Amino acid sequence: MAQPGDFAYQVKQATDIARVVGERVRLKKSGSNRYLGLCPFHQEKTPSFSVHAGMQFYHCFGCGESGDVFKFVMKMDSLTFPEAVRALAERAGIPIPRRSGPEADAEARLRAALYEMHEAAAALFQRHLQAVEGAEARGYLERRGVSLEMIAEFRLGYAPAPGSALTRLLEGKYPAEALEACGLVLKRESGGWFDRFRGRLMFPIANEAGKVIAFGGRALSEDDQPKYLNSSETPIYHKSRVLFNFHRARETMRQEKRAVLVEGYMDAIAVFSAGVKNVVASCGTALNLLHVKALSPLVKTVVVNYDPDAAGRAATERSLSTLLEEDLDVQVLALPSGLDPDEYIKARGVEAYRTELGRAPSFFNFLIERVRSQYDLGTPAGRADAANHVLQYVNRLPDAMERSEMAKDLADRLGLERQVVGRQMAAAAAERRLPTTQHAGGVYSYEKHLLRVILESPESRGELLSALAEAELWNEWPSRPIFVALANMDLPAGERLDVTALLDRLEPADRARLADLIHQEAIELIPVDKARRYIAELRRSRELRRIREQRKQELAAAGSPPEQARVALEIRQIDAELARLADSPT
Repeated sequence: MAQPGDFAYQVKQATDIARVVGERVRLKKSGSNRYLGLCPFHQEKTPSFSVHAGMQFYHCFGCGESGDVFKFVMKMDSLTFPEAVRALAERAGIPIPRRSGPEADAEARLRAALYEMHEAAAALFQRHLQAVEGAEARGYLERRGVSLEMIAEFRLGYAPAPGSALTRLLEGKYPAEALEACGLVLKRESGGWFDRFRGRLMFPIANEAGKVIAFGGRALSEDDQPKYLNSSETPIYHKSRVLFNFHRARETMRQEKRAVLVEGYMDAIAVFSAGVKNVVASCGTALNLLHVKALSPLVKTVVVNYDPDAAGRAATERSLSTLLEEDLDVQVLALPSGLDPDEYIKARGVEAYRTELGRAPSFFNFLIERVRSQYDLGTPAGRADAANHVLQYVNRLPDAMERSEMAKDLADRLGLERQVVGRQMAAAAAERRLPTTQHAGGVYSYEKHLLRVILESPESRGELLSALAEAELWNEWPSRPIFVALANMDLPAGERLDVTALLDRLEPADRARLADLIHQEAIELIPVDKARRYIAELRRSRELRRIREQRKQELAAAGSPPEQARVALEIRQIDAELARLADSPT
């Protein structure tokens, strides 16, 4: 936990959580300090992921995930706390103190070793590609039209066979724990290690910072299977989070607000060499939500340009579901003559490819053409099946008006009644609709307002908490544990509150309640003077309720009608005053 005066606290104070999160999650401003987006930690259609820039804190009302900027980076990039601090410090330009000795984090040391090992492997493979044993791999690249410039740019290499060169390089330098975790060498049953990649053309895979974290190895012999062998997952590599060429493509994607998505390494290199710098590919796995969430903050449009074979067409349609749910404008480029991007560029040239890319149809028009060849549109049953096929993707769109217009267009183009297609779309959408998110509740209005002013006014926090504690006003409040935890933190006047430190002191139900209160924009931030009056009125209300109970007892004991009338009038006057006080704070 970051504490005032320590390095992590300094980094946190210099970091804008909204900016860090906004690079991974498409955020929309929903208040003076609040941003809302789709949660990166679970699948959802309606945004429930809230970021409070002022308090440097995020919370998802759907899955309950919450924390500060360190926790966000740790979860998104699978980092330890020290690594997250280091990454954010480098981002903020803050010099990192030297850290050594037994207190150094063991996991951080392992990860540092893995980065070193992958960098050493990349350099080794590059040398072998240029050596005598790399002749076959160089010949393959020459036949595929990969220039020397692209070989250098993508750091392509060759893993020689038989495979022991990398083992010899790493074995004496790194401990067995690192060798076992790196995924670059494998353990023999008889003892010792051997190279995982042998006789393959090597494609380094980098993280967003450009550090090599894995490899894809292509076989050069038909007898060598599988055709592509990819690194296993390691502490620094999770293929569901990594897109090939992302670190090179990121700035162009940000500038053009568009990404081109291809299937394989060679396609990505070919398209990149054609001058289309915003191209990325998944690394031996299907496109998933985490891949798309890496793209969505940077781009508005994604052009899917997968291979034209049956597997590529199926992969294209699978990718549509995830892309559309992230509210992206999705286009699909199916190249003529059944060529994949690499083949098309070799056969027709760079300009022809760029022309095709510029006129790529929307996903909707692509699907319409697809169903024309898949279904018999001459029959009612065929038209209905075609409509249902397209509707399963249209229903992924977040915007209801856009869905409605597409449903009308679909009906017209397939020769169906608009009302029938509309009802079918509504029924399908109802089946997929997620339950409404339940927020933490059961908190009185005055608790919300007082809690907010205490959280956001560090200079007056101690004074207000002391006044509440002295009068024991919070004893019956649902949010009592939050106020007590705040008081027990005993923070110096003027010091900003670390919300995550407060959360650590609370039970799960109270953590959810606090997160809900922090992220409700509707709760007015009242001035400190008003908060003081608020507390005085609450004390007055409690005193009046005590007096009212006494008067009720007097009314029950009163003997004469005049006495009863007098006490009853006083009770009504107290009730009126209580009503006024109840209304006054808001």
